[in-house]
Amino acid sequence: MSVRVRADLDSLPAYVAGRTVPGSTKLASNEVSRGPLPSVVEAVTHAAHGVHRYPDMGATELVDSLAKHLDVATERIAVGCGSVALCQQIVQALCSPGDEVVFPWRSFEAYPILTRVAGANEVRVPLTEDHELDPDALADAITDNTRVVFVCTPNNPTATTLHERQLEEFLSRVPSDVLVVLDEAYREFVDDPQAPDGVEFTRRWDNVACLRTFSKAYGLAGLRVGYAIAPPHVAEALRKVYIPFSVNAVAQAAAVASLEAGDELERRCAEVVSERTRVRDQLLELGYRVPPTQANFVWLPLGERTGAFNEHCLNNRVVIRAFPGDGARVTVGTPEENDILLSAAASFSG
Repeated sequence: MSVRVRADLDSLPAYVAGRTVPGSTKLASNEVSRGPLPSVVEAVTHAAHGVHRYPDMGATELVDSLAKHLDVATERIAVGCGSVALCQQIVQALCSPGDEVVFPWRSFEAYPILTRVAGANEVRVPLTEDHELDPDALADAITDNTRVVFVCTPNNPTATTLHERQLEEFLSRVPSDVLVVLDEAYREFVDDPQAPDGVEFTRRWDNVACLRTFSKAYGLAGLRVGYAIAPPHVAEALRKVYIPFSVNAVAQAAAVASLEAGDELERRCAEVVSERTRVRDQLLELGYRVPPTQANFVWLPLGERTGAFNEHCLNNRVVIRAFPGDGARVTVGTPEENDILLSAAASFSG
């Protein structure tokens, strides 16, 4: 007799990471191609000399730096091993078996996995025909069993964002005992003045949490560090289910140094925004449908042509993230990388 594992694990969807193909241009994982901010590398090198010691489990220096950077109280901050770990901590802390987690779909593919691992029930709410979140439908999906609503904005993988007015109207319909989680992994790339700032919403609503990460704009995807701004009792609950020492010392030092590199970050994000405009405009000229984007990627709703487009890109040594039957997500890279992608897109006849 072999060791028994949970019978429902075979039915769980698998998280699919962006592929890395040696010798190819990788535009599959929404990473920034230029790496960590230059001034952060020194902090990483220095911190590496102390990795024989356990990290500060409370990430005190990072929490203090975030509190100062965002002008929020330290008791409202929780850190995690990337914002995806914080998604897991939220479901673990708030949901019991049979409770419901509501989220848009298609959206961040970890949501259904984390929900089902916790024994909660997933409620998927379709996007609009324009590949945007549907706040009215999200509100309609909430029941007495709902504990958490994930709102990914800008949405991954469609890159569209809610506007502040839409979010306010949605929140006015959400019961006060349901936590709305604004997943803002791509917030630093947003330039739409109508887009909401999740941190500001946490000041005005007692049932709103905001998730952000150092993986994307800050270029620390390999170090895994994210944070939540939440009501104090929710942040405390997240800390209770936190895996001890899971945000390592190097990640903490790099995140602190990243917060001090505001000018570098601003220049980087401006470059990405400029390139995403160029990439989207050229794809539109080539005849592709491309929804407006507020992230560091574009969405191509190719439907049944997605697989053929993915294979064509691979044949042209470009790695994208394909969602079979739905579309392709393409990261905005350097100008040179983007030119390779655009050349492949121009020669696709599928």
